[in-house]
Amino acid sequence: MSKTNLYTELKARHEADINGFPMQFAFNASQFTEGMVALGLDPSEKDKVCSIGGGGFVRKADVDRLEAMMQRHEDEREAAIAVDETGAGYIYDALLYELANHEYGLTLDDAPALMALGITTERAEGDQRITWALSKAKKAIRFRAINNKQGGENNDHDHNNIEHA
Repeated sequence: MSKTNLYTELKARHEADINGFPMQFAFNASQFTEGMVALGLDPSEKDKVCSIGGGGFVRKADVDRLEAMMQRHEDEREAAIAVDETGAGYIYDALLYELANHEYGLTLDDAPALMALGITTERAEGDQRITWALSKAKKAIRFRAINNKQGGENNDHDHNNIEHA
């Protein structure tokens, strides 16, 4: 029986929230027109939308809801870290996933994974739970990399095939 991955469960819920939010992305005039229509606006009503960066835009009327959703996501991530008393639950799951996602096995650089989780180096070094989980996750990634070099199957993006603590 496999262990529930607390990080991927929370990540999936957050992705569902984001995917269900009325936002559009456009990289040319045609896509902008389509996005405006999808938001229920006439393409000439440019004053009713605002940029969220990266080609994204939302109705100005939805900005507060978007900010509240993003804050709720941050609060939920922080709460998950706070209740992980040993670092062997959510913290480990999150670090293991993001280290694999950012190809730690190739780069041996943990900074992109920490950044993706909003964890500073100072916080990682100052919190024994994070320090322990980071060390354990790095070992799991390196162990998998060694096994792959010895003829094991290489699937760097299958985060569920990594042995958990």
